[in-house]
Amino acid sequence: MKKNLSLLFMLACLLQMDSFLVAQGCVAIRGAGGSCGTMTHAGQPGSGWQISASYRNFKSFRHFRGKEEEENRVAEGSDVRNYTNFLDLGVTKFLNERWSISFNLPFQSTARSSLYEHDGKTRHFTSATGVGDLRITSSLWLLHPGSKGNVQLGLGIKFPTGQYDYMDYFYKNDSTRWLGPVDQSIQPGDGGTGLSGEINAFFNLNKHIGFYGNGFYLINPRNHNGVSTTRGGTASATALKYKTAVMSVADQYLARIGANVNFNRLSLGAGARVEGIPSKDLVGQSDGFRRPGYIVALEPSVSYQIGSLNIFAAVPIAMERNRVQSQSDIQRSKDTGTKVIGDAAFADYSINVGFTYLLNNHAKMPVMEMHE
Repeated sequence: MKKNLSLLFMLACLLQMDSFLVAQGCVAIRGAGGSCGTMTHAGQPGSGWQISASYRNFKSFRHFRGKEEEENRVAEGSDVRNYTNFLDLGVTKFLNERWSISFNLPFQSTARSSLYEHDGKTRHFTSATGVGDLRITSSLWLLHPGSKGNVQLGLGIKFPTGQYDYMDYFYKNDSTRWLGPVDQSIQPGDGGTGLSGEINAFFNLNKHIGFYGNGFYLINPRNHNGVSTTRGGTASATALKYKTAVMSVADQYLARIGANVNFNRLSLGAGARVEGIPSKDLVGQSDGFRRPGYIVALEPSVSYQIGSLNIFAAVPIAMERNRVQSQSDIQRSKDTGTKVIGDAAFADYSINVGFTYLLNNHAKMPVMEMHE
């Protein structure tokens, strides 16, 4: 049977679904997003290992309430700026030609610059560096290898290995600093044990053109993690009343759809991507402080295979940013009769690069050949 096996590209897709978890801004999703796309004809080794690494960088600074940007924030210099670097390391074990299990561990180095968190007059930085939340995912291809299309389902567990009460100093005046937990958006972890579900699918129209789609949802049943949002200060009566004095543990989601054009070892892709956190979780309560919202982005990508090595890059470009109402915003709106909605800072784009490498001692490595 003829097999057009651009194997690593689709497996890179799976691992990057595991590691997508970061929105471009204060919407507090963590991890490194990566490239994703189609393969030609699916094939998976019956044994062996694959290693992967992906890096994501962005700067968030544009403030939104709903879909409306507060352009004055940048103009007057009161914008909050997050400088974010994520590195995700992944290992996949192939159990047979259809089953696999993946281990993914993110690392981050982030800095946050603001006025309001300090004395309100002078811009200062807080930062957080460390290991994020470990995820283990078991995945199954539904159809037999070698077909023009296939669907893969995954079920995973997220463990709270990342520190979720990381602390730094906040400047209150020239002589006074308060030690307190940094903002939720730069905490390495969220403090919750979660359950993830995902789907990866592709279909190849011919030897050069293919289509892909991906979906991911992380259920975080824990209500809140108990970490203060007061930056070392005392919670206000409003924060206590509307339960925003501590950090929420929120669900997270991602969806992608797109197409690839393949030229032997080179693949060029273009697609749409939406990622975010909901206002209300699927399981459990949704108390605590969170910045729910989403980003819709266009996502050009490129991938190149050299033997067992696949190198990829993608640059999601934000087309729509929406900071939706949180549960506390909704309740305050009911109590006051006036619509209340918080703000969040988003990036214009992010830069994503990475690689996967297949370690397979028992099967010959398929290459990206283009046959009918």
